[in-house]
This record gives sequence, C-alpha cells and structure tokens, in this order.
Amino acid sequence: MLFLFGGPAQSDTFDLKPEAPLEYRGEFQPIDTSVPGIRWTEHLPRLARLAHHLALVRSVTMSEESLGDHHADTYYLLTGHRPDRSFFVEGINRKPHETDVPCLNSAVARALAQPPNLPGVVQLPALSGEVTNYINPGQFSGRLGPRFAPLLVRGAIDRPRDLAAPDFLLPGDLPAGRLDQRRKLLTAIERSPATGLSEGPASLPDSPIPGSPLREQVPGLATWNVHERRAFELLTSPVVQQAFDISREPEATRARYGEDINGQSLLLARRLLEAGVPSVAVHWIGRRVGAGLSWDTHSDNFGQLKSVLLPALDAGLSALLEDLHDRGLLEETVVFVAGEMGRTPKVGDPRTGGVGPPGRDHWIHLLPALFAGGGIRGGQVYGASDRVAAYPAEHPVRPGDLAATVFHALGIPPDAVYTDREGRKFSVLENGQPLPLLG
Repeated sequence: MLFLFGGPAQSDTFDLKPEAPLEYRGEFQPIDTSVPGIRWTEHLPRLARLAHHLALVRSVTMSEESLGDHHADTYYLLTGHRPDRSFFVEGINRKPHETDVPCLNSAVARALAQPPNLPGVVQLPALSGEVTNYINPGQFSGRLGPRFAPLLVRGAIDRPRDLAAPDFLLPGDLPAGRLDQRRKLLTAIERSPATGLSEGPASLPDSPIPGSPLREQVPGLATWNVHERRAFELLTSPVVQQAFDISREPEATRARYGEDINGQSLLLARRLLEAGVPSVAVHWIGRRVGAGLSWDTHSDNFGQLKSVLLPALDAGLSALLEDLHDRGLLEETVVFVAGEMGRTPKVGDPRTGGVGPPGRDHWIHLLPALFAGGGIRGGQVYGASDRVAAYPAEHPVRPGDLAATVFHALGIPPDAVYTDREGRKFSVLENGQPLPLLG
C-alpha cells in the first residue's frame, strides 16, 4: 500500500483534461505511455514507461459518504468502511478507537500466513496526520487487536538516508545470550506464586487468563504481553536484522528510488516484501501545507507537484515496480496506490485568499487509484471522469470496492469473518465488490 496522504489532484496526475477550460486543466501537458491510448502527466515519465504493469481507476468517489477532511476520508480509504456517526460529530477531534474496523494492511496480514520471526504488517515512515498533530483513524489494527497492529518504522524528512529500525539492534554490551537469560528471568518471575500466573510471557495468549489476579489488576497486560513477545522475536531474529538493514542496498539502487524519505521507504518496503513480510504500508509524509512535500496542495499546487511530489512519486514507485518485476515478485504482490481525497477540479483555493501561487482545495467526488501485480492485468483503465475531472462519468467506484479488489487479487474470500479481541465475529468488508481487473 502506497498511501498518498493529503490527496493528489486527478486532473494533474493520471487523468489530464487538455480540452477543458484553462481554469480547470491547469499547467501540465499529457504524455504517451507504454500503452497506446493511455496518457498522463508529463511529470511522471518513468511511470509512463511502466504503464503496461498498471491498472488505472479513474472513477473513485466518496460523494455523500464522507466529510472532505483528512480524518474521515483516511478512515474510509484505508479500511473500505464508511465513516460512522462519530466522525460527523467529533470531526478532526475524533480519535482512533479499539473498536474501529482494522486497516486494510492489518486485515490482509490477518488473512495471510504469518511468517516465523517476522512482523505481519509494517508501516513506514510515520503515522499519517502526525505533521499536523492529528493522528488519523483508519491506520491501525482496531478490532483485530495488538497482534496485527502495524509495526511502525520511523523516518525523518530531513534525514532520508538514516531510515532504519535501530530499536531492533541489541546494544553492543548486550549479547544475544544475555538477552535470553533476561527473558528466562522474566519468565521465572511471572511464574512465581506471588504473581498468580501459571505460565510465562512467551506462552501467554492474547487474551487475559481467567482467574489470574495479576491480569485482573493490571489493565492492558494482555496487550503488553503481545508487544513483549514480538520485541523478543524481532531482537533475536537474523532474518529481521537483514530485512530492515537498508544500508545493504547498492548506492545506485538507493539513488534510483529517490533521495527523499518516501522513496527510501519504498525501497525498505521492497526488502520487507522480499523477506516474507505479508503486508507493508508506506504513508507519504511531508511538511505542513505550503512548505513542500505535501499532497495537500492548498497553495502552489503546480509548483509543489512539478518540483517535488511528482518527481519523487515517479522515482520511488517506478523503482519499486521494476524491482518487484525483475525479482519475480510482482505476480504475487498486490501494489495499491491512492490518497484519501482528490483536489478541486477548478484551480484556486478560497482558503488562501488569493495570496501566492494558486492551489486546489479538498475534493471527495473524484480521486485516482492505481493497482499493479497480484494477477491484475496491467495496461488498462477502469471507469472514466467527466470533461473537467470533477465527477465519475461511468462505473463509479467506492473505497469498499478498492478494498474488495485487493482481497480478491490475494485470494481472500470477500465474506471472510474475523474475531475481535472480545471474541465477537465481524467482517472487514462492507458492501464492496471487486473490480474486474484480474487478467
């Protein structure tokens, strides 16, 4: 999953309208791709050469189902479920809940086989919304509990080459044998009659043991136990150490993905998929609006896209697709790219008061999405927009349909039933139907 947080404008990326009036069509020109008849912006030339790997959806909409803010729209896009009433009541103050529907990445990790000594789902390089101090719901494991929570690997915008997982590395003065001794000591303490526990942390289930005094007295101990067990596995697994060590990549490869944190995150994502991690999410991060590196282009839309955003996307995504294909991984890996909203079809955002280069405001009625791999036939376009890229003109697609498409491509039954942390049954798919994209 490559989540273009902030929301890219469809008419400036994958669905240009050169015949539209000037106030709609913007500054960019369309170019040909490797597929006759499919054209998109001139600022994605490397991806244009790979269009035969891509399925482009031009009719995604959230009309009448969302709010047009990053909170509700992120939840909708990342889970495939419509925002509930709490989003409309609380707005951007709505916090993530343990009862939320799990994000698509966590749901996929739950459905696929869990690899030994590897996390089921990894997210990098940050949580969406952190830059503006609002952590968006929809990017967590919710009802599935901590076992399927994304393992977050943090990166810094200003230090993209430092992307790593230092917490997985043992301190120099702590050999693996000594760590094992500490774990045995902890197990002995937990088994002590004073604790009321009958078995140690390594074998404790995800849910509290009935009748255990310690677990009854300490809220959240079951969650702590899951994280503790995961930490021991990560710290002692040589497979994990190698998979997360991006410094092993040749210099030419690192440069090909781009010298920004999002490109380096896509490179690390490829390493993790190659190692056997079932589900990886890269959440695009940037500075605040107007300072560059943000798809939330309220101002200087064309400057930000042309100078920073589109070149970075072109480098990182094209390198990922090339590597997955060359390594024989693309057919067994579903690549899904989308943002949580689009941008207004008409150039200019009233929020800026006409100051500075023009931008585009939030728009939930049309947004682009891409698929590749996993048996999805490349070189095709599904759906179409109207003449100014404002609304779907045919085959409207909802986020639930996008989620169902991912499940279908991975062979996950659309009616798959899951069990939450309280033992209750639920479905992670709402009303979505998979798009006819498979070859």
